[in-house]
Amino acid sequence: MNPVALSVDSRRAAIERLADGGELDVLVVGGGVVGTGCALDAVTRGLTTGLVEARDFASGTSSRSSKLVHGGLRYLEMLDFRLVHEALQERGLMLTRLAPHLVRPVPFLYPLTHLGWERPYVEAGLTMYDSMARGSGNSAGLPWHKHLTRRQTLRIAPALKKSALTGAVQYYDAKVDDARHTMELARTAATYGAHVASRVAAVGFVRQGERVTGIQALDKLTGREFDVHARQVVNATGVWTDETQAMVGERGQFHVRASKGIHLVVPRDRIHSTSGIILRTETSVLFVIPWGRHWIIGTTDTEWSLDKAHPAATSADIAYLLDHVNEFLTTRLTQADVEGVYAGLRPLLAGESEQTSKLSREHVVAHPTPGLVVVAGGKYTTYRIMAKDAIDETARTLGGDIPESTTQDIPLVGAVGYHAMWNRRAALAKESGLHVERIEKMLMRHGILITEILDLVAGDPSLGEPLPGGEDYLRAEISYAASHEGALHLDDILARRTRLSIETWDRAVGAARPAAEIVAPILGWDAAMMDNEVEHWSRRVEAERISQTMPDDEAADAARLAAPDING
Repeated sequence: MNPVALSVDSRRAAIERLADGGELDVLVVGGGVVGTGCALDAVTRGLTTGLVEARDFASGTSSRSSKLVHGGLRYLEMLDFRLVHEALQERGLMLTRLAPHLVRPVPFLYPLTHLGWERPYVEAGLTMYDSMARGSGNSAGLPWHKHLTRRQTLRIAPALKKSALTGAVQYYDAKVDDARHTMELARTAATYGAHVASRVAAVGFVRQGERVTGIQALDKLTGREFDVHARQVVNATGVWTDETQAMVGERGQFHVRASKGIHLVVPRDRIHSTSGIILRTETSVLFVIPWGRHWIIGTTDTEWSLDKAHPAATSADIAYLLDHVNEFLTTRLTQADVEGVYAGLRPLLAGESEQTSKLSREHVVAHPTPGLVVVAGGKYTTYRIMAKDAIDETARTLGGDIPESTTQDIPLVGAVGYHAMWNRRAALAKESGLHVERIEKMLMRHGILITEILDLVAGDPSLGEPLPGGEDYLRAEISYAASHEGALHLDDILARRTRLSIETWDRAVGAARPAAEIVAPILGWDAAMMDNEVEHWSRRVEAERISQTMPDDEAADAARLAAPDING
């Protein structure tokens, strides 16, 4: 199928369809990875489907993860074999079939620090991990783990202290650009016929007696209010689940609490290693993940009960990560090495009974009131299973002959033919006049949809130039974000369609004006609107920087909220 562009016009058309008074089969509230996954699952079963998101796609948890697609080694220690098996199966699907352009293998070193017992203990866990992956039939060809001496380990990662390890084990997992992946889920759903609209908030529910029959919606760009009617509504709002449920007046049998995790981004040359690294701390694990010309270091795990839209990292959070990673590094990292910082909230299930309180990172699907299905909990890697379970429950209540889920066989837009396009990267470079390394980076962001971007460059050669202040991206990619990828504000472009907000020392302040000038004619901005967007981005960055100097959550939250959201 030809990919549908998520544009201003397609958004307007989706809203008109949602508001026209006709009844959908399924309306999904929430545009994170689970909500977009639900929309794709529903529409590909032949159900008329709508999706609304109050802000941008992936603007919450789904753009602020550890960027890992993995089985979860620590869940083996918790004896949660079912969750690990399920996640490894999904990892293989994403690597091979669903999103090979966005999900890629990554090696990790697991340094050993004890002689004797530790190596056989880790061997047992990784043997089970790799065996479960291969047993699922979806190992994606990832290599079997291997044991390394201390000398072999230091050849791979000279940055590690010789005194901090006795050897290591190297194994493989995968990484993903979470925000782009979620956006492409939304675009794929739209391609199959879902009516998809961001910046549309659910401000209430429509009811007939006890039954939920739709939502009261607010278009945050125009201020228009309208009702959307649906036979079933799916609440997939992640850490906002309790707030969304409160609008129905249903308490439910479980609650979702927010756990804050922060990540640091440092330049690649600060840690000399050809492999990612996983380190044990006293409470959890710490990942050092290769990310283009950078490393991502994370994460923390602390309770958060303040503003959910903009969780803030404190100076203590940052110091915690630096202190723990420095225990293993020959050259210490300092605050001056940190390019970017981001904080995200995990939606953890907190049950009112012993049974649900044990769910932790597992997910639950509930039907608290007629017409409303709730899906909550889980982890990024298993989003497709969560979506399938939610739409299974939705289909059961709809009745009739509704097909089973087919999303295990539905690649995202940009995925079909990716490997063949990758093999043509030298030819694409020659045809376009771009460096082959530039083509490779774009292929790993857009897959086969790179051809649409190269068409833009062919029509306007100036779009083939790098973005000033964000040279890892072409001007054409900024234009494409607004014309095809649903970006409506600079925030969407600088923080999610690109990752310039965490990949540049100035956190994309220098790129803001050039990006705004590119997208202004596409989004219909006049000079005043363009100035407002640039000013808002500068204020956001300043507020984030100040919040990261604060000693505690309350002070950091107050500092971050000094820069309010842009209208819409």
